[in-house]
Amino acid sequence: MFGYPHLSVVGLCACFAVPALASTPSPPPGRQELIHQQGHRVMPFSLKRTLHIFRMTETGGSMQVVLRKSGSANELPDIQRHLLHMRARFSSGDFSVPASLHGPDMPGLKELEAGASRMKVTYAPLPNGGEIRFETGDIDMITAIHRWFGAQLSEHGADAQAQ
Repeated sequence: MFGYPHLSVVGLCACFAVPALASTPSPPPGRQELIHQQGHRVMPFSLKRTLHIFRMTETGGSMQVVLRKSGSANELPDIQRHLLHMRARFSSGDFSVPASLHGPDMPGLKELEAGASRMKVTYAPLPNGGEIRFETGDIDMITAIHRWFGAQLSEHGADAQAQ
């Protein structure tokens, strides 16, 4: 073909396609990857070395942040301080920290902000982390807590688990 018997039409197409593929930008990271990469903006500890555990209950639920390995114990004070601080903010209806990471339209968030006075938010240190508990007798608030936990489980991916 045109004096170049070793080149075929397919080979020529491949030669022109390779530069086009090389200049194609890589796809944007997935939502879970983005949350994992941006977590440091709102949490003073490593998401790689910690695990968020969400437990939904009949009266609300609990959210724990625990160390994955005992070798990360130097992060324990940061986890506990952060969760104690977040408990105070959540108690007053301030959910701006998780909203800054997950977005203001996160399921359950607006209801939690508006109904904070209808739930009790407590903090307890754990030997390997800390826990925030959300308790209420209001079914709408329980639903909001569960929706919010579900959204966090989805967006944190491997950095979170349900219990």
